[in-house]
Amino acid sequence: MTYAKDVGEVSALHRPRKDLEQVTMKSGTVGRFIAPGSVTEGRYGLYEWNMLPRSGGASPHFHKTFSEAFYVMVGTVRLYDGAQWVDAEPGDFLYVPEGGVHGFSNDGDEPASMLILFAPGAPREDYFRALADIGKTGRTFTPEEWTAFLAEYDQYDAPPAS
Repeated sequence: MTYAKDVGEVSALHRPRKDLEQVTMKSGTVGRFIAPGSVTEGRYGLYEWNMLPRSGGASPHFHKTFSEAFYVMVGTVRLYDGAQWVDAEPGDFLYVPEGGVHGFSNDGDEPASMLILFAPGAPREDYFRALADIGKTGRTFTPEEWTAFLAEYDQYDAPPAS
């Protein structure tokens, strides 16, 4: 039990759409920080991911300290479940526990949107800001620098299953 009082309290937080931070990736994908861990006391992080047609996404990878879940809202999102790529449509959901290999992309000719949930609420907004900045500035990395950058944000490349 995380709440021990016998009466409820006024503690809800409303975040109007216009006040939500967002980043734009080099691909044109727009990520909106709906409820990052800094807002949810680290319990979870919720992000909206709006992808342009053929905008790519995240190659197969895994995380050691948090789970990730995807809920498709619009279009078709290619989701990698660690064994195969599947075409996920609105209403489809994918849960990935810690250590689970996964990836996503929009390879289609239409825009796609999904919600991404991280639990606990890892500070993924720092990672997303850094990625957007890398795309904006054109900064490049050696393979070793890229591996170190990803590890700083608990992200580790994983080759797709053969």
